Amino acid sequence: MDRATYQRLYDTLATYEDVHRVAHVEHRDEELLLVIHTHRVTRDATRRFYVVKRQVPKLVGQYKHGRTMLDIAREWRFPPVLMGQLMLGELGVPRKKVWQTFLHPETAPDPRLREEVDRLLEHDMIYSPQGLELQRERGRKGEERMHRWLDRHGIGFRTEKDLRGKYQKTPDALLDEPIVFYGQKLTWIESKANFGDDVELRKNLRRQLAPYTEIFGEGAVVYWYGFVDGAESPPGILLWDAETFEAITPVLKEPPARAHAAHPKGDHARPPPPGSPPEDPGSRHGGSSGAPPP
Repeated sequence: MDRATYQRLYDTLATYEDVHRVAHVEHRDEELLLVIHTHRVTRDATRRFYVVKRQVPKLVGQYKHGRTMLDIAREWRFPPVLMGQLMLGELGVPRKKVWQTFLHPETAPDPRLREEVDRLLEHDMIYSPQGLELQRERGRKGEERMHRWLDRHGIGFRTEKDLRGKYQKTPDALLDEPIVFYGQKLTWIESKANFGDDVELRKNLRRQLAPYTEIFGEGAVVYWYGFVDGAESPPGILLWDAETFEAITPVLKEPPARAHAAHPKGDHARPPPPGSPPEDPGSRHGGSSGAPPP
């Protein structure tokens, strides 16, 4: 996706309702739009979290005078469940019980809070338990898709679960033997059920991908929902989207030098020219999700 289109969508997808509207009007994949919307909401919530938190005593006063938490959250353009968590804490609900109240609204201290929590949950598809589970399921499906690809090509690998406790950081798939892609030996593959914009690329590189190269060597990351055109591979890391990944027939041993002559078309995969590493993109995401602190 070109950067101008991505930025336009990012700016447009302010609410969950915008996701449905744009998907219908522009005939775009709704799941992709939800991913972009999640980027926007989580980053904005992280950036303004403490600004909003400082106002919570005043906002609780408004609640006590009859305003609803959902109305307050909308006025502040803040995720409803996050606003509710802050306000419940200010109302005296113990910290450990706040999230339990959102998991089990029937445990709310009084009928009004029960109704408030129900409405907040209904209008938050990112920070609600349902929204968080959708994000986890998206991640699980991406990893399963990658594992099926590896199995289909007879590539042995170990998962994060297999490697737990053995390394400080572990990729989604550490290959038993390297595969070769246009002359670059890859020892690991990471699955990202996300869209790789510049913020996401920088975040993933710093927190995960660069440490993988230090521990295991060169590898690749699959962004199942694509990434911005022009994104360059950091040194030792290839970027793939779903279409590119599914089209690859991996080589399990070093090919002859003449096999290095051609490169894939387009921006989906950016292997280095023979003899040189991929270029640093100038670091992609606030995590979707960069969730603010509780």
